Amino acid sequence: MIYPVILVVVMWYVFNRFGTSKKVRSLKDADFRNEMKNSPTPMLIDVREPHEFQGGYIPGAKNIPLSQFGQRLSEIPKDRHLLLYCRSGIRSGKAGGILMKKGYTQLTHLQGGIGTWKGKISK
Repeated sequence: MIYPVILVVVMWYVFNRFGTSKKVRSLKDADFRNEMKNSPTPMLIDVREPHEFQGGYIPGAKNIPLSQFGQRLSEIPKDRHLLLYCRSGIRSGKAGGILMKKGYTQLTHLQGGIGTWKGKISK
């Protein structure tokens, strides 16, 4: 009887630790690009680590790694539409969840991450 309880707790932990937030808007590539163009105050944030960012990033993106979010929240304005992305979409969803808990409301992340991006890449 104890094993099913342990299994449920482990599954809950894994989902909360690695799953994307259901509250953060998730857009596919074309819709994400339209959001970048049509939002009056967009801020594009790449939440990958610096070495990943240096390998190629969406033009105009600011690199604020998920691992540094706690120390760098002051760089992220609450009054702008935040467009988040990472390599696969997991970290950007997690970053969105963290920001939501801190009171940010205008959040969107790129479903599938930069791997699904069909637009220009800067290096």
